Amino acid sequence: MIALRAATRDDVDTILGLVRDLAVYEREPDAVIATREDLVRDGFGERPAFHVVLAEEEGATVGFALYCYSYSTWLGRRCLYLEDLFVKPEARGKGAGLMLMKHLAGVAVAEGCRRFLWQVLDWNEPSIRFYESLGANIAREWLTARLEGDALVAFAAKA
Repeated sequence: MIALRAATRDDVDTILGLVRDLAVYEREPDAVIATREDLVRDGFGERPAFHVVLAEEEGATVGFALYCYSYSTWLGRRCLYLEDLFVKPEARGKGAGLMLMKHLAGVAVAEGCRRFLWQVLDWNEPSIRFYESLGANIAREWLTARLEGDALVAFAAKA
């Protein structure tokens, strides 16, 4: 039986472990530079930048969803943005991912969000099929643009 619960500060080590597991799954095992202190500061302080829901089976954490809010100027409303969704391979097929997605859809509706959005890697066909089965539209015409690391610092220095 899968159960969901909101993460607490005491879950930070578990969350960081799941983030690292996700990075391995997404073929970026060395990409995670976030620390325990970062997650405590940004997720469990006075003004949380993100929220986490954990999926548990028989008391063991088997997955998580980390989300935050964005804003759509076109819709004139907040949107729920799913940053990370991950279910451990040995727990897949038991409904944890579906439960997490349904839960977040409910949060979005309860919070007055007009959009629930996330990204998926173009090679991740199992996830794409899963999201499409939920009724999600995969917006392949939109490309992600990002400035990060040294490029971000260099560009900001030109301001």
